[in-house]
Amino acid sequence: MDPIFFFELSGESADLPYAEAVRCIEAEAPGCRAASRGPGYLTAAFPYEALDGIASRIALTHRIGRYIGCYDPDGLPPLSDAILPEGRTFSIKAKRFGGMMKDADSQKLIREAGALLSKNNDVDLRDPDVTVRMQMCDKVHLFVEERVTEKDLLEKRKVGERPFFSPISLHPKYARTLINLTGVRRGGTVLDPFCGTGGIAIEAADMGMKAVVSDFDEDMVIGCRENMDFYGLKLHDHDVLDISGIPDRFSDIDAVATDPPYGRSTKTGGEDISAIYKRAMDAIPKVLKPDSRAGMIFPLELQSDAMTLESVHRQKVHGSLSRYYHVFRRRD
Repeated sequence: MDPIFFFELSGESADLPYAEAVRCIEAEAPGCRAASRGPGYLTAAFPYEALDGIASRIALTHRIGRYIGCYDPDGLPPLSDAILPEGRTFSIKAKRFGGMMKDADSQKLIREAGALLSKNNDVDLRDPDVTVRMQMCDKVHLFVEERVTEKDLLEKRKVGERPFFSPISLHPKYARTLINLTGVRRGGTVLDPFCGTGGIAIEAADMGMKAVVSDFDEDMVIGCRENMDFYGLKLHDHDVLDISGIPDRFSDIDAVATDPPYGRSTKTGGEDISAIYKRAMDAIPKVLKPDSRAGMIFPLELQSDAMTLESVHRQKVHGSLSRYYHVFRRRD
C-alpha cells in the first residue's frame, strides 16, 4: 500500500495551491489522486519514489511529509511505536493555519505528542534527525517532514536578478505554478507565445521540460535567450512571431503556459488588449496536442470558443488588481 503524504499548502490564495498540488501529483504519479483536503492542506497516497519529482517542481506548498494522522485538540495523538525509527532524535513544531484554533494550547499539544514519541526516541530541539510538524486547522494534523520547498532558489531567479528584465513579470513561483496547472509531465514541450523576459521558460526548463518561446517583439526573444544562458538553461526552440502566426510554426505542443500582456504599461504594438486575447484563444488550441492544456493568466475571467475552460483561480495582487489563472483543455 502506498504511503499517505501531507501537503502543507501556502495560504496566499483560496484554491490555487491545492489545484497546483493536485496537478503535480497527477503528473509525477499517474493514476494517483488527492485523498482529502482541508484549510491549508491536502493528503494523497502515492509511491515514495514519486516524492522527489513532486517536491522538485511544486511552488505553493511549503512542506510535504509522511502523514501520521489527525485528531481533535482535546483528544489523543494517533501515535504508535512505529512512527519514528528507534534511536532517531526528533522535535515537534506547531503552526496554526490562518489563525485557526486560537483557543487551543499549542505547547500543551506539543508536550502530549512529544511524551508519546519520547518513549523510543530522544528530543533534540537544536539539530533533530526528524522534524514532526503539527498543523492546527480543522483538526490537529501530524506529519513527519520529508521535503521543504526551496524558496531561496526561486528568489534568486526573480525578475530583478536577471540580466535582462522588465518590471512586469511573474515571480518564479507563480510562473512555476502556471506550468504545473497544465499537468505537463517532465520532458514535455511547453510553449510560451508571449515570452517577454522568459520567466516561464526559465521555470519550465529548470523543471526538466522542453521550453519553447515566441514573442512579436524581437528584443524580448533576444532578452529571453540571454536570461536562459545566464542560468545555464537551454531553449528547445524560439522565434519572433505574432500570436496568430504560432500555428504555422509550432505543433504537437504538450502544454501552453503564458501570461499575455495587460495594463497600461505593457507593449502591445498599439492593438487593443481584448483583440490580442481573442487571437490568442483562436491560435493556441491549434498548436496543442489533443487533450492537452493551456494555462493562461488574464486580469478578468474569460471564456474560449475553441477550448474547454476547466478551472479559474483568482489571485489578488493589490488594490483592485487580480490575476485569474485559467486552465483550458483543447477539444478533440
